[in-house]
Amino acid sequence: METAGELSDFLRVVEQRLNAALADGDAGPDVKGDTLMEAARHLCLGSGGKRARPMLVRLFGAAVGVPAEQLVEIAVSAELIHSASLLHDDVVDAGMFRRGRPTVNARWGNIVAVMSGDLILSTTLSRLAQLDPRVIQSALSVVSEMTRAAIAEVEARSQMDLPMSRLRYIAEGKTGSLFGWCGHAAALLANKPEAVERFDGFGRHLGVAFQIADDIRDILGTDVGKPQYADLVSRTPSMPMLLALAKDDGLRRKLKDAWAFSNITPERLQDIGAGILASGAVEQSLERMNAEIEAALDRLGPFASQPGGDELMGWAHKLSAGITEQVRSRAA
Repeated sequence: METAGELSDFLRVVEQRLNAALADGDAGPDVKGDTLMEAARHLCLGSGGKRARPMLVRLFGAAVGVPAEQLVEIAVSAELIHSASLLHDDVVDAGMFRRGRPTVNARWGNIVAVMSGDLILSTTLSRLAQLDPRVIQSALSVVSEMTRAAIAEVEARSQMDLPMSRLRYIAEGKTGSLFGWCGHAAALLANKPEAVERFDGFGRHLGVAFQIADDIRDILGTDVGKPQYADLVSRTPSMPMLLALAKDDGLRRKLKDAWAFSNITPERLQDIGAGILASGAVEQSLERMNAEIEAALDRLGPFASQPGGDELMGWAHKLSAGITEQVRSRAA
């Protein structure tokens, strides 16, 4: 079993490497500071991120016996790839706040945000090139998948009849693919093909569950990092919204009318949000989230009983318990 102290020590080393990776580089002559890296540090180092992906890397690695020091570069790279995607997402979404702080695009503008994300990606891939060639190849595939999922989400905006299969494709690509890579890469270092496949599957299912959990929190107003109904405002399809619209034509007409205006009034938002809650769609979404979690746990197979495997299962159960409690509290 991975002790809390060992995991804490690992994450501390990861944090040190992140600081080093995002240090000012050569911005050219007669220039003081490095704007792109300053922006990257603003997002990655000062925003109170949970470091979920580095933690996954360590737990996956423990389950296949990879020493912690060999996993640090994978963990750092996972966090940097995630950070680059957030920088780009905030530009696409015109997001002004993330985790209670101004986004990079709000503070420095879209150009700096995009270029900073590109620089983080190139820095990450250069660092990974020093490892097993299979690791860099798999990372490139994940970045490509995340990019395609991001544009799929943009294309899905305002679609009230988006198929659930398409919504799941977006969730798996945006979140699940990188969760899966955390295990995929760790298992590659251990040269255990079965673990590569199982860990990738676990991460993908868990990532989809995370996205559904975010959808639920958006409707419940329990996401401390963004305002309630942010998905409705941005016209981004979510699971509760799609499930509710599928069985309530009146709610569909209300949302269509609301989206006809450039800004949705708070009163309209509350009315539509109340309709989604009353439809039972949140409870249905919770069932689907828990099904994804069960599928993730099933994918672990024999590795569930290995060091780190128990913690992976506990992490998944904690997500289920937390969202279930939020849904029940709302219904009480």
